[in-house]
Amino acid sequence: MLSYHKLQDRPRDFLAATGLTLEEFQKLLPAFQAAYANLSPSERTREGKLRQRRGGGGAKGVLQRFEDKLLFILVYQKTNPLQTMHALQFDWSQPQANYWIHQLLPVLQHALAALGLAPERDASRLTTSPAMLEGAPAAALDGTERRRQRPTDAQLQKEHYSGKKKTHTDKNLLLVNELTSKVIYLGPTIAGRTHDKKAADEAQLAYPTNATLDKDTGFQGYEPERVLTAQPKKSPKARPCVWAIVC
Repeated sequence: MLSYHKLQDRPRDFLAATGLTLEEFQKLLPAFQAAYANLSPSERTREGKLRQRRGGGGAKGVLQRFEDKLLFILVYQKTNPLQTMHALQFDWSQPQANYWIHQLLPVLQHALAALGLAPERDASRLTTSPAMLEGAPAAALDGTERRRQRPTDAQLQKEHYSGKKKTHTDKNLLLVNELTSKVIYLGPTIAGRTHDKKAADEAQLAYPTNATLDKDTGFQGYEPERVLTAQPKKSPKARPCVWAIVC
């Protein structure tokens, strides 16, 4: 069974599983505990009703330590597994994993927001975002895809089929501060077939004046006003010479 106790002395495995170093995990833990206490006060049940007996009575939960609660939800967010596979890592059933995922995701979101680490979701507020302006308005834009279950509807299958990944995916836009490596903006979830440039145009991202923006070839032609963009280009010398008559 995966647990904080087993991973705390294995820094490389801890980072691979959660996306955080042990030091970063320890900084997040107090905010996570505070958010949990705020969203799930001990004097009330999960349904929000006043307890008829003192908290702590009855059956013990499968995640008793806050370290294991935070580890559970971070591993889920980092690796994006099927609930059945995530349950196997913790020696649970799929319904147990489903229950705790829905309990702990809001707690993690509140904890990140309390620490000022939650990415902006409103594209119009980027011009005044502290995360965007930290250091300098220098950012990198990219589209990220993750696999999803194949839709049963034929039209949805077509929309979510990604020619790049050769599977059905969901996509989000990410904007990252290049100086701090923090995620500034997380776009809405869209179908994986959507082209990166089209997604950026529809998002209507508002950048600070004279900001710099790095982008890849998926954003060819995306040129926001009053923003200096940079796009890498492959050197002609790097291309293999297939036909002597062409070279």
